[in-house]
This record gives sequence, structure tokens and C-alpha cells, in this order.
Amino acid sequence: MAGLSIWHVLIFAIVVILLFGTSKLKNLGKDVGGAVKDFKKSMKDDEAAASLNEPRTIDAQVKNTESSVKS
Repeated sequence: MAGLSIWHVLIFAIVVILLFGTSKLKNLGKDVGGAVKDFKKSMKDDEAAASLNEPRTIDAQVKNTESSVKS
């Protein structure tokens, strides 16, 4: 039996709740969720900034137009 059964997971969850308490786990969940949200926002901002830094030459515009027409 190399895998984890439902009983292993339940016992582990009970031990974690007893050690840390529900309030600390709730705060930890909020912190992790906020960090993920901020990370996604920064990635979106970086992509927007990168698109602003693209060259605005006629050659670049022709390539962008050709690639959008092929899609």
C-alpha cells in the first residue's frame, strides 16, 4: 500500500487542525489567496507593459497584420 487512503488524509487534516487551529489556517488561506491574486495581477501588468514596448515600425506592423490574417 504505497498510496494515501482517505483515512490517511483525514488523520493528517485532523492533526494539522489540532496543531494550528482553524483561525490560523483561515488566515493562512487568505494570505496565500492574496499572494496568488497579486501574482496574477503583476503578470497581467507585465504583459501589458511588454506590448507597449513593441516596436512601432512599419515592418513590425506588417508582421503583426500577416500573423493575424493567418490565424
